[in-house]
Amino acid sequence: MKKVILIADDSATIRKFVSVALKLKGFDIISVSDGMEALEKLPTENINLIITDLNMPNMDGFELIKSIRSSSDFKEIPIIILSSLSKNEEIEMGIKCGANAYLVKPFDQKRILYEVSKFLN
Repeated sequence: MKKVILIADDSATIRKFVSVALKLKGFDIISVSDGMEALEKLPTENINLIITDLNMPNMDGFELIKSIRSSSDFKEIPIIILSSLSKNEEIEMGIKCGANAYLVKPFDQKRILYEVSKFLN
């Protein structure tokens, strides 16, 4: 069965770039533009991993991660942050919120595939 990855980013360009890279590796992709949409997808899809931006409208990545980690049904889903925020405090905050990995934009396609492969075999 194919693994499903949810990508939450308000940039259509980033969503497309990440989606194409992951689809080539055989993953199914669900793409949303903010944290609220991501939360709405969780109960309806069998999501194996989440890649989220931090700066998004309606619900940012920090709030999304906190919501997921506080849910007994979804708290075990691996979360990778993909953000242009690159200060140590921001990275630490992302990890403290419950992210499993933190990638800084611009990023390398190989790097994102490597991070995903750590959680999905």
